[in-house]
Amino acid sequence: MTDIFTKATSKMGPLGQYADQVHGYFTFPKLEGEISNRMKFQGKEKLIWSLNNYLGLANEPEVREVDARAAREYGMALPMGARMMSGQTDHHERLEQELADFVGKESAYLLNYGYQGMVSVIDSLLDRQDVVVYDSESHACIIDGLRMHLGKRFVFPHNDMQSLRKQLERATKLAEKTCGGVLVITEGVFGMSGDLGKLDEIVAMKKDFDFRLLVDDAHGVGIMGETGAGTAEHFGVQDGVDVFFGTFAKAFASIGAFVAGPKDIITYLMYNMRSQIYAKSLPMPLVIGGLKRLELIRNKPELRKKLWTIANALQDGLKKRGFNIGNTQSPVTPVVLSGDTPEGTNLTHDLRENFNIFCSVVAYPVIPKGMIILRLIPTAVHTLEDVEYTLDAFSQVKDKLDKGAYATGKIVDVL
Repeated sequence: MTDIFTKATSKMGPLGQYADQVHGYFTFPKLEGEISNRMKFQGKEKLIWSLNNYLGLANEPEVREVDARAAREYGMALPMGARMMSGQTDHHERLEQELADFVGKESAYLLNYGYQGMVSVIDSLLDRQDVVVYDSESHACIIDGLRMHLGKRFVFPHNDMQSLRKQLERATKLAEKTCGGVLVITEGVFGMSGDLGKLDEIVAMKKDFDFRLLVDDAHGVGIMGETGAGTAEHFGVQDGVDVFFGTFAKAFASIGAFVAGPKDIITYLMYNMRSQIYAKSLPMPLVIGGLKRLELIRNKPELRKKLWTIANALQDGLKKRGFNIGNTQSPVTPVVLSGDTPEGTNLTHDLRENFNIFCSVVAYPVIPKGMIILRLIPTAVHTLEDVEYTLDAFSQVKDKLDKGAYATGKIVDVL
């Protein structure tokens, strides 16, 4: 017999195995100061490209004032208890209805967390007779929700509509045998690559197949579409999305999430989502703060316009300088480079220490060997000067990478 602690510490996992070398610098870094385009890292000011503060609402004065006033008036404890038992308020109901109206749905339900919420939505909607078809690059919260599904699931390669059609044919035949239904799950904006789920093409397939569509639009709500209502609005297919899922952790610059759809389905989820039935209600300051954030998203389109000005300048500049940014169609900007994990960390260290640029690095084992991705998140608080400085810096480190300057064979010693 093996002690479970011994087993855990002897196999720290694909990322944990590097903890002694990277903790506190490449993983679990501490950013200090006001949330903005410039913050401090290890005591030095850095240009920050790693925060999902898309619209700059984290430090919008109106938002900060409402957050502070709500905290003073209600504290963080109210309402006490779960929504079903003692945690219901007029403010919760008001935010839900305004969110539903915003994304073009009949009803909405607030959730405490995005990750937990998506897992629970999937768990609640499906039983063992149902069949799921999902995109291969779906977020981890979707994958973990599917792990709880006791029925059959089929995956299609990322955004491969021909494969989706084949999987729907398989799923339909199986569901007819099990007397179950078919659920398709994809994302609006894929958070790593920045490209969009092909919602228009998926919705069009409803002419040929009988299925429901669940869309996780964590990175799309607030920034995509004419009014910011999300990626479905961008494609003009809001009515074709049966269940819409959004979070407050990105454009809203807060915490929590919501699910929206037909009233009877949202009522069903309210009475069957175990993660909400048995959890304390979302604290009042977060709800009132959410109302203010939604108001600004609706009434200040200039924030979205500024975001896209920065995003377009950054992406156009990178492409003109020969960088590979994949197929992004959103502000998410992945810069794809060739190199091993030590080269990726050494390059990132150079950016942080010598160019004072802080961005996230992704390397093996998260992505295949031989690849490095520097993930940039432009926001409405960045400036065109920030963009130009970053473009110049990236050109310099790319030149050094190509010349082998970072090929030391080991992760730089940062501890």
